[in-house]
Amino acid sequence: MPAASDRYTATAVTLHWVLALGLLGMLALGLYMTGLPMSPSRLKLYNWHKWAGIVILALSALRLWWRLTHRPPALPPQVLRHMPAWQRVAHHGTHLALYLLFFAVPLMGWAYSSAAGFPVVLFGVLPLPDFVPTDRALAETLKPWHGALAYTLAALIVLHVLGALKHQLIDRDGLLSRMWFGR
Repeated sequence: MPAASDRYTATAVTLHWVLALGLLGMLALGLYMTGLPMSPSRLKLYNWHKWAGIVILALSALRLWWRLTHRPPALPPQVLRHMPAWQRVAHHGTHLALYLLFFAVPLMGWAYSSAAGFPVVLFGVLPLPDFVPTDRALAETLKPWHGALAYTLAALIVLHVLGALKHQLIDRDGLLSRMWFGR
């Protein structure tokens, strides 16, 4: 078990897991809804997807603010001793890319929705400003970018989970417990 100084704060842990569950739900919803025929149900799911995207964007901003104002714990010395340099680079690079995509995916979705002429009305009551002007050609350009970024985010999430499982099941170095609830 890592020492208390090696663990993330309860707020960081909570934000991590809430955002993780939200992202997994969004990816599943995105895959499901795009395969449906045009119907009122599909339109309702698209609206829920947009609402959840805005909530994830806000949670990402809160998480980034927390991370910038609360320095994360350094990797424990026993982990660093056994971690090759390429794994340290992958560790930091994956985290950086995840943070970038936490913002890029929902912002690209918002831009696509705005360009397509479908404004985001948060929870059906709070209209958000269009991110870009209505422009069908721009919408057609942005649509595949939103999907590609979402698939990239999904791939990085898989990589992140596999790395955590490697540390837990193979290395048995307690790294995963730093981002878990309790002591």
